[in-house]
Amino acid sequence: MSSQPAPAAKGHAAPGLAYNMAGITVLLLLLAVGAAYLIDELGRQTRAPVPALTDGNPITQTIAGRELAIPTSWFRYGEQLRDGFTNQIDLQVMLTASDGAALPVNVTLLPRSRVRTSASLLDRVYVHQFTGATLGGVAGLVGKPMRNENGYAGESVWYDALSPNPFVAKCLAAADGAGSEQCVRTVYLPSGMAVVYAFDATALQSWRQFDGEMAQWLSRIGAN
Repeated sequence: MSSQPAPAAKGHAAPGLAYNMAGITVLLLLLAVGAAYLIDELGRQTRAPVPALTDGNPITQTIAGRELAIPTSWFRYGEQLRDGFTNQIDLQVMLTASDGAALPVNVTLLPRSRVRTSASLLDRVYVHQFTGATLGGVAGLVGKPMRNENGYAGESVWYDALSPNPFVAKCLAAADGAGSEQCVRTVYLPSGMAVVYAFDATALQSWRQFDGEMAQWLSRIGAN
């Protein structure tokens, strides 16, 4: 009697295929995790360092007739990393808040002719746009919301009502209502140029030391 090979069992192929698919899935997961770690590591390597008063490697730039030596780590935009003349410099420095936290402050240096100070705008413009309400929450400052007209919707002004040359900052609520307010303060420097500070509204709690701390950074580069 001739023997013939028995036909292969039909159920054997399915478990083999399942094991192969499971192996492929595990491999893809491992690759995904590896890629995530690689991206995170690259992010750590390319993340901009926190600016410090002790930073070196300066760029020499001249603005409003003043020559400044600015550490490269302070610049907000890479395209400004060049020596020479300019009409605007965009930096980021750090404010030490009253609770010890370090808060970033964006600093824009400009010729005086391009901006007006926040203190001058308080009497000439802002006061005419105030509503009757008064905001609280910042010791020593008066907070006044602006009318929802003339482009001031969602804005408020915080100022020191007791000083002849007051601290003044205009703040704008986050568009989505979820983020924190962002504030702007403009002052003229003794050097003859102007500076615009942009910062998170939480920094208002440290308004008394704000200008003094900013003066340290500006003096460090020759801008004050």
